Amino acid sequence: MQALDNFTFLSESVFSAGISAVAVLVCTAVSLCFGFGVAAVHMFRNRYNKNFVVTLALLPAIVQIVIMLVNRNIGAGIAVAGAFSLVRFRSIPGNARDIGSVFFSMSMGFITGMGYLFYGLLFLVIIGAASVILLSCRFGEGKGGQRYLKITIPENLDYDGLFDDIFTGYAAGVELEKVRTTDMGSLYELTYRVTLKKASDSKKFIDELRCRNGNLPISLGREQPSAFDEL
Repeated sequence: MQALDNFTFLSESVFSAGISAVAVLVCTAVSLCFGFGVAAVHMFRNRYNKNFVVTLALLPAIVQIVIMLVNRNIGAGIAVAGAFSLVRFRSIPGNARDIGSVFFSMSMGFITGMGYLFYGLLFLVIIGAASVILLSCRFGEGKGGQRYLKITIPENLDYDGLFDDIFTGYAAGVELEKVRTTDMGSLYELTYRVTLKKASDSKKFIDELRCRNGNLPISLGREQPSAFDEL
């Protein structure tokens, strides 16, 4: 019974007896700690910049304050805090992991804003551990020979079918992901997802593509081009 009473105490909101200055300070301190935890998970095996990581660390405390200001009305808090947190993605599109980290950080703020610090710690440990485990294993990875290919061609070339014969010789599968113009519209940049038959043939593959595209820039890599690199 004592253990059950202790668990009940831990699972209660720190605001069950009313909002006080001490409770607010404790929640804010815990929110910052949770934010550092979310930021650490985001940095694990990931490309990041300092400004975004700092934002993740501060976001739980910011959301927590918003929740408290609307008298812990979770519906109003989600509407206000959610709108503020997604402003970043209006001008700079983020990748899936960036957006997931933002929602992870926001969730921590919602929990601490309601005063459920034990549940917040539990949520951070479970989701953080799951993220680290999934990133450490091969879960969700494509085939070993899958690459992202970016080819630049002059605007006077018709890219439709331009490299089909080369792809047939070196790739088991090809998919055109994106086409965009560069250099004031004088060049096209084609992004393909290709599955190479033999990874060791990468150099020969690129050499033949260079002969076809007029020796303009070509990049071939395992990682999908980031939206941040294109701005």
